[in-house]
Amino acid sequence: MSWGALYAQLGGVNKHSTSLGKIWLSVLFIFRITILVLAAESVWGDEQSDFTCNTQQPGCKNVCYDHFFPVSHIRLWCLQLIFVSTPALLVAMHVAYRKRGDKRTMLASNGTEKTTDSDLASLKRRRLPITGPLWWTYTSSLFFRLIFEGGFMYALYFVYGGFQMPRLVKCEQWPCPNKVDCFISRPTEKTIFTIFMVASSAICMVLNVAELGYLIGKALMRCSAKSNKRRLSPTDGVRRDNAHAQNKKNEMLLSTCTDSSSNKTAC
Repeated sequence: MSWGALYAQLGGVNKHSTSLGKIWLSVLFIFRITILVLAAESVWGDEQSDFTCNTQQPGCKNVCYDHFFPVSHIRLWCLQLIFVSTPALLVAMHVAYRKRGDKRTMLASNGTEKTTDSDLASLKRRRLPITGPLWWTYTSSLFFRLIFEGGFMYALYFVYGGFQMPRLVKCEQWPCPNKVDCFISRPTEKTIFTIFMVASSAICMVLNVAELGYLIGKALMRCSAKSNKRRLSPTDGVRRDNAHAQNKKNEMLLSTCTDSSSNKTAC
């Protein structure tokens, strides 16, 4: 699947997400996927052919390159973006399932002949609120996004020993005859792109944490509102109405007694 097809799939989720979710999707595609496709791939290029060692021993260059770069930066970032985008696709599947159920309900209640194309189009364009089962799916997707982002950032740091590309590495792996010096092409440019991709990933993690906190806060507010409604039971309302009616009746009796007493005094 191409990046354009992935964006088309995530665009449907963007309609049902929060404002922070829309910002996350923009950062994902503008600052990560676009930079990865247009710039980072050309910077790395054919990494192994540009990896130079000061020896002519057959196999030494290949072994040293595999030792210091077991996974390519580009392939690791592509794998990271796929894993990070997968939870959002689960939300898209949940939304599609909900709309399919609503469509069946509409057809069953109105009938196939009475249901028009405009009704189906409005159902397709309708934005689903993030409540109930959809809330659990959405929050779970945010949780897994955070796990994948943090896991891949740690893997990048662990595999390469940091986010800075060294200019010179010393290798003494077999079949190298002794400790040889190997040089990496464009290390400064690769360091800049690595730091940029790591910073973009950190921004996405901050947006995910903020969106997760926002959804949890909204859920707590809904729960408190429901608990307040439950406290005001219907029997309490009837009692208040009866008490109010009794007070009005007492006031009318008092006013009647006052009028009759004033008439007697006048006579």
